Amino acid sequence: MTPVYEIAVGVVLVVGSIFSLIATIGLLRLKDVYMRMHAGSKAGTLGSGLMLIALAVHAGEVDVLTRALAGVVFFLLTAPVAAHLLAKAAYQAGYKPCADTHIDEMADDRK
Repeated sequence: MTPVYEIAVGVVLVVGSIFSLIATIGLLRLKDVYMRMHAGSKAGTLGSGLMLIALAVHAGEVDVLTRALAGVVFFLLTAPVAAHLLAKAAYQAGYKPCADTHIDEMADDRK
């Protein structure tokens, strides 16, 4: 593996790790379940996807590349849908958005 590929893999791995760190900080610092879910699903998906891509490039084998790309596609398809369903279930269970949420478009559906 040439040094250019090693540097590219390292950069993508570090960027993916930073996105995962941002997701973790968002889970700890944000105010309500909806904001936390957004941070976890968006930044976490991007971070894990980038790290899987770095793994695939570093391995340099077709079978690893195929599995890593399948994992990225799986993350991209399932994480946003799961976050949406969890947020809808939390809202229906009675968890109110925090005061920073100015528009509650589902308030009419609750009545």
